[in-house]
Amino acid sequence: MTSAPAEPCDILVVGGGPAGCTAAALLAERGRDVVLLEKASHPRFHIGESLLPRNTAIFDRLGITAEVGALGVPKPGAEFVSDATGQQVRYAFVDGLDKVFTSSWQVPRAEFDTLLFRTAAARGARVAEQTRVTGISFGQERSLVTAIGPDGAERQYAARYVLDASGRDTLLASKLGTRRANKHNNTAALFAHYRGVARRGGELEGFISVHLAEDGWFWLIPLPDDVMSVGFVGNQAAFKGRKGTPEQLFQARLDSSPSVSARMRGAERLGGVTSTGNFSYDAARSWGEGWAMIGDSFAFVDPVFSSGVLLAMTAGEMGAEVADAWLDDPAAGRARARRMERDLRHAMARISWLIYRINTPALRRMFLAPSNKLRMRDGLVSLLAGNLRGTRQTLLPVLAFKTVYRLLSLALRLGLPVGGAPPAQAQPAE
Repeated sequence: MTSAPAEPCDILVVGGGPAGCTAAALLAERGRDVVLLEKASHPRFHIGESLLPRNTAIFDRLGITAEVGALGVPKPGAEFVSDATGQQVRYAFVDGLDKVFTSSWQVPRAEFDTLLFRTAAARGARVAEQTRVTGISFGQERSLVTAIGPDGAERQYAARYVLDASGRDTLLASKLGTRRANKHNNTAALFAHYRGVARRGGELEGFISVHLAEDGWFWLIPLPDDVMSVGFVGNQAAFKGRKGTPEQLFQARLDSSPSVSARMRGAERLGGVTSTGNFSYDAARSWGEGWAMIGDSFAFVDPVFSSGVLLAMTAGEMGAEVADAWLDDPAAGRARARRMERDLRHAMARISWLIYRINTPALRRMFLAPSNKLRMRDGLVSLLAGNLRGTRQTLLPVLAFKTVYRLLSLALRLGLPVGGAPPAQAQPAE
């Protein structure tokens, strides 16, 4: 039994992460009555600290670029390290085809997400923390959203439109039975924070490090106060038959990597180890009558190229456009929703093409021995910087890169001699 009648609003946003906060802030700025509900309270721990240069355009629109920069460590690019050969290859964003956005930041996500949540409130959204949505009943004019607040009391909201930004809870996809595990990328992850990990200096200062290991890869992300985010993402072979606590499993993986363990001698772990499975997934569709999924509630891809926050905030922008249009003209809202899903799937496909192949010998060779013929390396850098929608400028370089990959894969399968770096303990190409 509810203690009060349902509270009306224009848009109810479920989830106060990057997608939900971006949508709520933009909609509130336009004068919409927005309610933003977050199940936890800020600050709260979250992984995904490495941002991409293309995020800066969204930060500019929200007016928080300087504040984001003050939170984190400047990120000029990414380096890839081979466990098999010890090679290090540097990809600086400034070398990409896009010369507008050439750097980003690595940020403590607890502080970053708090900034986004407060920005949504400052723009006029009605925000509530420790408020978990427990049910949604869709109606023709309004949807009834039920939530439990921090006092344990049930609250109801009558929303003209619902944006599901519930993240990996996938509230609507689970409710509708449309969540699908990504069979192309069945991975799991272990991660923690450390102090005292050896940091890169010189031209590599601030770079994210991606260590290519057997059956997967490690991330090492430098954060303020000598903190390093360290994680391992592996395929089924990396975890099959292994037993123990997450701490034991993670330590075993760290010890197995010569390039990572060399940087972690004497490092101190801060807190526990977090584990997660079924890492990649999507929903069969991202929208319906009076609702849309944005961010991780719709889809999540392997974070090897740090695309998570950018995809979430981009979806938040698009979701705001869909909701805003829908309230004025449902037909226009449907058209925007179809465009949003198409554009998001296209963006995820561009980055997923690399993700699905990160453990193959051919792609690892190409990353460790980059060629800039037809500006392939520069086009790859632009993709790594977050150019996920594609432009005419990147069309030929990316196409050339994919063509060379296919030819190299064929040569390796046929056992033909090829030059360049050997594969970094990779799995055979499919």
